[in-house]
Amino acid sequence: MRILGINALFHDPAAALVVDGRTVAAAEEERFSRRKHGKRPVPFSAWELPELAARWCLAHGGLRADELDAVTYSYDPALARPARELGLNDPWDPLRQEYARRAPEFLAEALPGLDPEKVVFVPHHVAHAASAGPACPHPDSAVLVLDGRGEAASHLAGRYQDGTLRTLAAQSLPDSLGLVYEELTEHLGFLRSSDEYKVMALASYGKPRFLPQLRQYVHATGHGGFRAHGVEWAELAPARAPGEPWSQDHADLAASTQAVLEETLLELVTWLHTEVGGDALAMAGGVALNCVANSKIAARGPYRHVWVQPAAGDAGTALGGALHLTRDPEPMPGADLGRGWSDEELRAWLDTAAVPYERPADIAETVAEELARDGVVAWFQGRSEYGPRALGHRSLLAHPGRAENLERLNGVKGREEFRPVAPMVLAERAPELFHGPMPSPYMLFVHDVVREWRERIPAVVHVDGTARIQTVDERREPLVARMLRGFERRTGLPVVVNTSLNTAGRPMVDDPRDALECFGSAPVDLLAIGPYAVRRGRAYEGTRAGERGGRA
Repeated sequence: MRILGINALFHDPAAALVVDGRTVAAAEEERFSRRKHGKRPVPFSAWELPELAARWCLAHGGLRADELDAVTYSYDPALARPARELGLNDPWDPLRQEYARRAPEFLAEALPGLDPEKVVFVPHHVAHAASAGPACPHPDSAVLVLDGRGEAASHLAGRYQDGTLRTLAAQSLPDSLGLVYEELTEHLGFLRSSDEYKVMALASYGKPRFLPQLRQYVHATGHGGFRAHGVEWAELAPARAPGEPWSQDHADLAASTQAVLEETLLELVTWLHTEVGGDALAMAGGVALNCVANSKIAARGPYRHVWVQPAAGDAGTALGGALHLTRDPEPMPGADLGRGWSDEELRAWLDTAAVPYERPADIAETVAEELARDGVVAWFQGRSEYGPRALGHRSLLAHPGRAENLERLNGVKGREEFRPVAPMVLAERAPELFHGPMPSPYMLFVHDVVREWRERIPAVVHVDGTARIQTVDERREPLVARMLRGFERRTGLPVVVNTSLNTAGRPMVDDPRDALECFGSAPVDLLAIGPYAVRRGRAYEGTRAGERGGRA
């Protein structure tokens, strides 16, 4: 079967292509349109479809729209209820529902040749669940989904067995752990449905002194459900205007909300294990991107294996919808499911850009040398990542042994000073430096940094002594592994700083033009694009009029 999955209604529009059970391609619309998150999550944008991502998925798979067996849409309007009945203040929600009902017609218009009768509505949380259970390496697993909202709920708990989902619990709106975290994000002056990860980072600077008050509004209720609504944020700490300095009250409120989220999640996970047993839990939904909470579940929960979908937010429902209709789906092969270019295509881009470049004997060794000299490297290799994490394909790399590199990279990217950067490390070396869930290929857990290493790699150690690591499997990522080994030979450090290749407010770099524009606008010393190296000094030393760039 050839199935194209679509996520479009709320935010992070995306498309994914699954052919005969194998995930062929998956990409978010923002990487093509260059609009962060693809669009804003408001009813007036609900009609916008991931047209560019969908067309690319079809082209990559060598298919036309009329050759598809089905197109899934990760929302079922037949299950929705009026916002007022759900206790939500969303007066324009009927507009969103009308767009959802007409999605088959809109999709047929966007993808010429598509029969609208082939469009299948997949319930939102079922699509989230299918992005986790069938995609994870554990064939029979419990599954937990938590996000802001779906049709009428904010949560699903169940189990996959023999490829079939059995749903055990679903929490009705307005109770929503995701919406509570979104409300706090807005109260703290960040962008709602976008900047929740900033709140998680800020929480490390605070103490959970508001936890008793928050427990009145947020707590598990037994039988797999929870309460989560009605928090009077202003009674706990004053609102922060965007751009204003944050106060200790703001950090303490973030820490308190993080703590009550973790408490509630642990109770939900414990209940689920009591109901279905097993040793593996798969997670999805926007709340599953909270890597601090994930680590608490892995450390204190009853499951031996905890696997989180790398595109756990709504973008992942494009893949989940397609996997839901697939017979015998294969586990997700990795997160590198987006666009890629051949060496020849990359060389053509560099020639067109007229920048001097070289093709060293081994780009991994060239980058290791630059990093050892404390240079910042833009790393553009292979296919782009599906999901919000840079995992060694579209990354900014730096030396972890210099504490000032945290401030330096946050300056390069235009980020808040309290936000950490992450380490990448070979999987076999990781236990020497970090304690926590292993392996961790998708940066979805935090790990305690071994005390004797904290002073050796200070750039990647957060204020609470943790790091959100990426473990690198040499069999899957031989180029990254060579770079890490080359850096360790030169410095004695088996870790390299890895953060996403973008600047503040912009999507992650995806195509070669994006890479060249980012390199040209940010103080990066070397662009490693495929096998080619572009050095800042040479690229901007002022070539003579009419002189073109080219291979050095």
